[in-house]
Amino acid sequence: MFTYYILLAIVGLISWVVSSTLKKKFERYSRTPLRNGMSGLEVAEKMLSDHGITNVRVVCVSGRLTDHYNPKDRTINLSESVYSQRNAAAAAVAAHECGHAVQHAKAYSWLQLRSAMVPVVSIASRFSTIIIFIGLIMGFGAGLGFWVVILGFLLMGLAVLFSFITLPVEYDASNRALAWLKNRNIVSRDEYENAEDALRWAARTYLVAALGALATLLYWAIQIFGRR
Repeated sequence: MFTYYILLAIVGLISWVVSSTLKKKFERYSRTPLRNGMSGLEVAEKMLSDHGITNVRVVCVSGRLTDHYNPKDRTINLSESVYSQRNAAAAAVAAHECGHAVQHAKAYSWLQLRSAMVPVVSIASRFSTIIIFIGLIMGFGAGLGFWVVILGFLLMGLAVLFSFITLPVEYDASNRALAWLKNRNIVSRDEYENAEDALRWAARTYLVAALGALATLLYWAIQIFGRR
């Protein structure tokens, strides 16, 4: 138990460092205007056009770092700090979200798998711990209680698997974005380095989240199977 809390504290500290560094990076890169004067919206529209994607809309959403691609309604949702801004950070984020749209258009296997898991994982992540506790209350030694706990553990494992499947999806979207930004000369050399740095730190947030989810799963594995 104590070892788990130590591990959780380490993961939490790393998560805080990565998140804080990411925010600082974006704030810094947001202060330098993009050489070509393109806004996040214009970058997104240009990347979609260059890839022959005409059925995806770019919309503005409230919040900060709330940018995402929605495959259901085929929209690229850019936060207010990206949609109208003209800097390397905005260009990087806009291109990254377009990277997901390109994945969708090209039927990228990891994105398809991730999208297929969303409905089940949304339920699994919400109820897995509750189901485990219900099984423990029913009596872990009893047959039914044990299987209820196992069900909760498997649902938690599914959510952890989802976290790791997200990693290649995010890294690939960033790689597509950076390749396009460079090949189309959307950014200068310095701006490219800034965009690359920002996206790399953004990807690390997903990695830390996946490791944290894995640590929690291992804790429950010890708690459950250590009793047998």
